[in-house]
Amino acid sequence: MKRNAMTFTMLLVLLVLTGCGRAVAPTQVTIAMGFIPNVQFTPVYVAMERGYFADEGLDVTLDYGMETDLLQEVGANHLQFAIASGDQVVMARANGLPVRYVANWYRRFPVCVVSLAEAGITSPQDLIGKTVGTTALQGASYIGWLALLEEVGIAPADINLQVIGYTQVASLTEKRVDAAICYAMNEPVQMVAAGYDINVFGLDRYTRLVSNGLITNDETIDKRPELVRGVVRAFARGLQDTLDDPDAAFAITRKTIPEMDDAAAVLQRAVLDACIEYWRGDDPGVSDPEAWSESVALLRDLGLIATDVDAEALYTNEFVK
Repeated sequence: MKRNAMTFTMLLVLLVLTGCGRAVAPTQVTIAMGFIPNVQFTPVYVAMERGYFADEGLDVTLDYGMETDLLQEVGANHLQFAIASGDQVVMARANGLPVRYVANWYRRFPVCVVSLAEAGITSPQDLIGKTVGTTALQGASYIGWLALLEEVGIAPADINLQVIGYTQVASLTEKRVDAAICYAMNEPVQMVAAGYDINVFGLDRYTRLVSNGLITNDETIDKRPELVRGVVRAFARGLQDTLDDPDAAFAITRKTIPEMDDAAAVLQRAVLDACIEYWRGDDPGVSDPEAWSESVALLRDLGLIATDVDAEALYTNEFVK
């Protein structure tokens, strides 16, 4: 009897240990970043470095790249998570892709128009008759530009828009264009650091387009809500840490991007400060229903979507409250 009892006890212990081993095995998660490693992803790096994803039982891989079909992959559930802008979510949903925004990151749309101060361009009306450079005739920057013109009542034909690729700084300083469409945390920071006197006006003064956030799909939300909650919660902790202590957060980013030398780090630290101005706000992570409704109406007015889109189907706040 004693031997049987001991055997039973050992078997029970083995079963418990085996069960525990399965319970702690991390869930593999890929987040598509849509860009190269960059200081602008600092909150994600902080969440990874400090184990916030691991605390949620997640083993996260960051998938960099410039995939044009990023939201198609998420919509098809080939990828569960991506970082993308609200305007892209609206257009994807209008095309039948079941993607949804689950955490707001950028509190304001970060696209701006930059010019040398000597050009005297301080408002949208000053652009009439001028040459303006854009990276491409697509993407968030271009949509932001179209939204600006729509909101202030300027006809696109009144401005000479030229595709200049990612040469905004050179195009401006060599005076090949009068102004350029930029991201507020990129080219303006570079130009100020280089000693140029510039004028900048942000498109968020004229439009409430929803900017970058964390995207998933309806299937993941319906079938794996705790996975979504864990990713959102870990990201939120990384973001809050970045806001609370940018120096420590930047040190983590430097470890993540070892090719960043000391000279580059000075500029990139300034870029992080500029980013924080767009990340900080009340109710972190929460989407504004009015901003989504306005985004849908604006994209419809611009002819970028041809079907009606239910603004409430584009986002959920259930994972950030």
